[in-house]
Amino acid sequence: MQTRASLRGVRLSAQKGRLVADLIRGLAVDKALNVLAFSPKKGAKIIKKVLESAIANAEHNDGADIDELKVQTIYVEQGSMLKRFHARAKGRGNRINKSSCHIFITVGDEVKAKRSSAKVVAKASAANAAAKN
Repeated sequence: MQTRASLRGVRLSAQKGRLVADLIRGLAVDKALNVLAFSPKKGAKIIKKVLESAIANAEHNDGADIDELKVQTIYVEQGSMLKRFHARAKGRGNRINKSSCHIFITVGDEVKAKRSSAKVVAKASAANAAAKN
């Protein structure tokens, strides 16, 4: 079971958001929250809120057990650019791009995924044993 949460149009560059996302990818939810709580980066605070939203979605909508959840996928995509103007000498102007990003997090049960992969392995081994006989 997978549950998603997303946040669009965050005033954070995608590159800086990916630095934080790489820290928690694949971790259990409680460990990921702990890492984000003690990270000094601006993106950590934003991604923590999205992760908490994904956890709440999994618990409320899907009835998932929080202790078994882990961060399955997290990615940060580039959003729209706010284009600003900064006055310079001799009537010139410089352009300032204020970037934004979109954050997508998917959390899911790791126990159910292991069970389904164990079933596939069991079926494959049974098929191999039947082929040998």
